[in-house]
Amino acid sequence: MKWLLLIISLPTNSATARMRIWRALKTLGCGALRDGVYLLPDSASHQQQFSDLSDETVREGGSAWLLTVHAQAEAEVDAYRALFDRSGDYAQLLQAFSDARKTLAELTPQEINRVLRKLRRDYEALCVIDYFPNEISAQTEAVWMDFVIVAELILSPGEPQSTKGSIELLQRVDYHGRTWATRQRLWVDRVASAWLIRRFIDPGARFVWLASPDACPPDALGFDFDGAAFTHIGDRVTFEVLLASFGLDSDRGLVRLGAMVHALDVGNGYVPEANGFEAMLSGARQHAIDDDQLLAELEVVLDLLYAHFSNDPQTSETKR
Repeated sequence: MKWLLLIISLPTNSATARMRIWRALKTLGCGALRDGVYLLPDSASHQQQFSDLSDETVREGGSAWLLTVHAQAEAEVDAYRALFDRSGDYAQLLQAFSDARKTLAELTPQEINRVLRKLRRDYEALCVIDYFPNEISAQTEAVWMDFVIVAELILSPGEPQSTKGSIELLQRVDYHGRTWATRQRLWVDRVASAWLIRRFIDPGARFVWLASPDACPPDALGFDFDGAAFTHIGDRVTFEVLLASFGLDSDRGLVRLGAMVHALDVGNGYVPEANGFEAMLSGARQHAIDDDQLLAELEVVLDLLYAHFSNDPQTSETKR
């Protein structure tokens, strides 16, 4: 295994530059062999980041050396890897999850969303610099997923349970001019599914927002609740089930949008745009007078995200 070694020295009067570079090294999760000597596993991205920091150090009047090194013995490999042990950071995060969970039931929806956003940022930032995952990282992932589920159950009572079964291919023309129904107080999967229905399945769709799934009109097509015509199947959320049902799962933009919805709805996977969409949805939800207004505002956001996902040259599949 190869390692990158960055050795930097800055003039003592460069306090601002020293702090800026130190923060960048901390964000990268570098191992410190001693003051001014930093280590990272070798990769193209780490080489570029270390090279940029090296250039910045020289511009600030300092000196920098970027080297590729090899451990000479197994004990040395173990010593290097130990510099990247995140067990303490994970323990602190687990405690933060535990403390937050104790108060969830007492918080307003806006407060719960703020807690979710902060903890999601903290968790994802730690995952990025966890170069050697172990048991505690797997444990933290499980606790985080459980935390998200509990928070969403409070925010969105009646969240559907996944069912087993195949997905039948349907003709969109047979579903035009229909009434569609889902639970009120729209959140990620429901608002994205309503957008998908109106934009790609039934342009003349009428929506009913239900206080309870039991109140679904008999002539309405229900979605995203237990017993609905369209809901979670297997590991697919409702948005993804609608894509498959109406032959839309070959559209790259919609598939990548579905990966974002999946990540936010069930806490599985990472999509960089997810946090931004969740923040906009939370903000819209705080001031919208009803779900019709909420959908109207989020349709614009989802249109833009769809355009972004359709034209973004990045085609690699989102990690699950």
